Amino acid sequence: MIDLYTDILEVFERHTDILFGISNIDFSVFKTDYKCALVVAVPHKELLSINTYEEEKFESLICEARDNIDVLLDEITTLFKTYKIQYYIPPATQTSEETLIALFSFKFACVNAGLGWIGKNDILVTEEYGPRVRLSAILINYDLPIGCPIDKSKCPPICNVCVNACPHNALTGHQWNISTKREELIDFKLCNQKRSLFLKTHHRKNSCGLCMISCPLGIAKL
Repeated sequence: MIDLYTDILEVFERHTDILFGISNIDFSVFKTDYKCALVVAVPHKELLSINTYEEEKFESLICEARDNIDVLLDEITTLFKTYKIQYYIPPATQTSEETLIALFSFKFACVNAGLGWIGKNDILVTEEYGPRVRLSAILINYDLPIGCPIDKSKCPPICNVCVNACPHNALTGHQWNISTKREELIDFKLCNQKRSLFLKTHHRKNSCGLCMISCPLGIAKL
């Protein structure tokens, strides 16, 4: 384990802006096949504000972060192949438009790895970048040192900037803790319905992001 973990650390020394950690996967359907998950949070390369926000620009930042994740995952999986370690990269997208639940929750894994907490916008919030990150994970059939979970929100209780930024009033303003259910934070079906209206004109969902770019946390870092 020491050699593998050292090699993993060396990969991230080449990507110093990317946050990473190791999560247990006891919460996941994959817990019988894999032992842990390597999770990553890749920051957006540009800071948008309410005044400078453009949906197309926000979409491009998301895509750029996704491309950076692909490069990183290629390095990591090459390393796992060298060690002959079984791994699996779960898809980021939901499997059902009804439940809007992915096979593996990147957000919850990041919380369990200690990378951040869930904000009132139902998005992972990090101390370094706020919510302006794109997430991914690799399930690993190998024991690695697990991070320390964050079990409650570090958002100021009186702050509702993200809640007020939502044009559809989909956010409730509830303060998250490790036991909070998604529906306590957001009307996710309403959010998806409004974003899906974009399919008619853009052939993709609206990336939106107003509840993300309005967050004051992490601004100084970017």
